Amino acid sequence: MPTSEERRKVAESFGIDAQRYDRNRPSYPDALITRIVAGSPGKKLLDVGCGTGIEARQFQAAGCTVLGVEPDARMADFARTTGVETEVSTFETWDDRGRRFDAVVSGTAWHWVDPVKGAAKAAEVLGPGGRLAAFWHVFDLPKPIGEAFAKVYTGVVPDSPFDFTANRSMIDLYQGQFDLTADGLRQAGFEEPEQWRYDWERHYTRDEWLELLATHGSMTPLTDEQRAEILTAMKPALGDGFTLPYATVAVTARMPG
Repeated sequence: MPTSEERRKVAESFGIDAQRYDRNRPSYPDALITRIVAGSPGKKLLDVGCGTGIEARQFQAAGCTVLGVEPDARMADFARTTGVETEVSTFETWDDRGRRFDAVVSGTAWHWVDPVKGAAKAAEVLGPGGRLAAFWHVFDLPKPIGEAFAKVYTGVVPDSPFDFTANRSMIDLYQGQFDLTADGLRQAGFEEPEQWRYDWERHYTRDEWLELLATHGSMTPLTDEQRAEILTAMKPALGDGFTLPYATVAVTARMPG
């Protein structure tokens, strides 16, 4: 497992190519966006770890006003170019300056936030009935591709803190994060958390998957040479492409009142 220092290094590495990140990372199911908006008392949102603004723009399209908070200045700069107002800070140390919101959302980023301190901070900036919704994309690669990646990655980065050899479903591994998030919400005084799940799939060509793979947290902290070696070595295992089943899972709760 990565140490806290290694986790921070990964968290601050995504901005090495913000344009590639924004171009290749998938957006979130429209039904999830609609449900979060409908279940909040208003449309003033705070997006924690907004990255390049992918989910923020989806909420804007749904009629919301969105402020992003992002620790990586490079990602924040890109988000601003897409029309998302963004402030650079970790959420735990962010100065809210008395501003209040109807919902706090976080797309594939809440695992970088301390689950207890983050939930407490969210409770401070939410009004009565305000909602926190943290959500993630979860997927299991087809077994031959997953095995090929584990072999290639370990060969290039033998001292990596990531273990890609575990024979467990990612949804089972992520459940630990979901439980930590829910426990943090309970401690911060939220109503009983719920877990929402949306299943969907997407077909990737070989080149599309390699572009997406280059933006993953196991890849962004590497050197350019290491990244290129892994991407090149993965090509034979991908063939012409494959269909990837996704589960998008949200952990969410409202403040009393």
